[in-house]
Amino acid sequence: MNAICIVVDRLHAGYVGAYGNTWIDTPALDRLVAEGFVFDQCLIDSPDLEGLYRSYWQGWHPLAAEPPGNDRPSLPEQLAEAGVESTLLTDEPLVAWNGSARGFHSVIPIEPPNDAMMAEEIDETHLAGCFARTVDWLESAQRPFLLWCHLRGLGGPWDAPMEFRTRYAEPEDPDPPLSAEVPCRMLEENYDPDQLLGILQAYAGQVSLLDVCVGALLEFVQAGPLADDTLVVLLSARGFPLGEHRRVGDYDEALYGELVQVPLVLRFPNGLGASARSPALVRPADVGATLLDWWGLGDPLDLPDAGSLMPLVHEQVESIRDRLCLVEGASGRAIRTPAWYLRDADRPELFAKPDDRWEVNNVSDRCQDVVEGLRKALAEYAESLRSGRLDEVPPLNEILMTGLG
Repeated sequence: MNAICIVVDRLHAGYVGAYGNTWIDTPALDRLVAEGFVFDQCLIDSPDLEGLYRSYWQGWHPLAAEPPGNDRPSLPEQLAEAGVESTLLTDEPLVAWNGSARGFHSVIPIEPPNDAMMAEEIDETHLAGCFARTVDWLESAQRPFLLWCHLRGLGGPWDAPMEFRTRYAEPEDPDPPLSAEVPCRMLEENYDPDQLLGILQAYAGQVSLLDVCVGALLEFVQAGPLADDTLVVLLSARGFPLGEHRRVGDYDEALYGELVQVPLVLRFPNGLGASARSPALVRPADVGATLLDWWGLGDPLDLPDAGSLMPLVHEQVESIRDRLCLVEGASGRAIRTPAWYLRDADRPELFAKPDDRWEVNNVSDRCQDVVEGLRKALAEYAESLRSGRLDEVPPLNEILMTGLG
């Protein structure tokens, strides 16, 4: 058995059909979702890429205390012991040289372009070149294998041909921008809507380009010998703010949903879980645990607060945890439960979930008991991780779990 894990950085969950997109044409992604199992509530532990990959490959949560030398075995090391060769293909140096990448049989770096310029043809784009390298590798892959592809994706150059942008412009709209530079800014309180409109059109064009690339990869997998024994995983490392809280791009990595909620789809070769989905709270370390389970290796990493997603796919359980805790920088913290999302700061922000999807209505002033309860739950989780006694974390009460008291 084999697995292909495609991590497309900076893919906004709201711009994927399975997560609510209705205005971008994405037939390949829609097909992947129809053939796969979707996780509605996958949140990253941290927008820090290095820390995020310690979670993917070693199970470390940013709040956890690491042992001397960070000697927990990595995912590729565990697979190597079982005879599964793993390859890392990436255009992101921070991933290629991450300490948790040890154990990969090979690392294939892809040079990002020096100058960001819009392409005239699809195959001239950086993203298409990355997917072409992926297919080239798969053509001669020795089985069993794990191919982990981390692509800068929507965080890389926005170089899709202009026609990909103009298809999302109405006749009365200003012309879409000509730049391939990835925007990064804080919008003014009274910003010009046309300024954001052009950014949205350019981003939509890049999503359409991604869809074409994903479609070509799926066709290759399904048309050849990989069709019957290869798991395909599509996810994103981080989302991309597009003005929801006046932020565009990675301006300050504030822990809002447009950044921390990411797509996650598992497509199994035997049709397992096709067109099904789960609202369970999922974190990055679960992906590594699931891959170990895919090869029947159980959980040799002994990961704290990480577990295979296969019981959810098989509908054996409805959830695997009652909370997710997030970290940004030295002091940024957030906690998500099935009913609430709290950004814990000097002025905390509380949002009802899952209804307030993109955190529009801050209800912290009206729910002080919930704020204090979540702060306590976050502190208990952090202390339990540091002490290695996660099984002793007190369960959440009803109001923190369901919003009902």
